[in-house]
This record gives sequence, C-alpha cells and structure tokens, in this order.
Amino acid sequence: MAAGERQSREYLERHGLPALLHRLAALLLYRRPERPRQFLLRALEAVRAARRGEAAMPSVLDEADVEAVFRMLDAAGRGFVTGRQCRAALKTLGLRTAELRVGDEEEVGLATFKEEMQHQATQQVIAA
Repeated sequence: MAAGERQSREYLERHGLPALLHRLAALLLYRRPERPRQFLLRALEAVRAARRGEAAMPSVLDEADVEAVFRMLDAAGRGFVTGRQCRAALKTLGLRTAELRVGDEEEVGLATFKEEMQHQATQQVIAA
C-alpha cells in the first residue's frame, strides 16, 4: 500500500468516518427520500444534536421494526427472549455486541430488548 493511501485510511479511521458514512448510507437506502441531499444534511444535524444530548440518534430501525424482530425471536409467545438471542439479533442487524448489558442466559423482555437495540445502535453511531 502506498504511503498516501495508508495516510488517507488512517485519517478516515481516526475520525470515525467509515462507520458514520456506512450508517448514513444505510439510512439513505432504507428511507429512500425524494431529496437525498437534504435528508443527509438533516441526518448529520441529528447526529450532531444527539452527540450533544439534545435528541435521539437517528436509526434505521424504528420501534415497530424492533418489536417485529422481538416477536420473531419470541415465536412461543413467552414474553421474553434470551440474551443470546438478543446478541444474535444485534449481529444480524450489523450492530456491535461487545457492550450488550444483558447476559446470554438472562431473560430479556420487550422493553429491555428495545433499550438494548437502541443503545447499541446509538453507541455505534456515537463511536463514528
């Protein structure tokens, strides 16, 4: 790898740009807005506001999506999934699992499942 290319990659990584750009592209492709440039500007403003603690972090998944994932995992209708299932869902959605705040064998209800999904999605964007 040439020195210039290596420096460019290091610059991008140092500023967390690959993860941020990946997240913005995912939002764009999921929502498919009529005015993509305006959408991206609003998304960046929302990320900035979220980092200041003024708003929620923009996410591809909305509450209905997260509830649907939970219902699929809880096919027996027990009202909970395991921490292991929660971890698998995060991996499937391309989210990190290192900071998951529940144990693999722990029973996770819908409210906690939603919190964990939002927390992990937020942590990934904040790290970007």
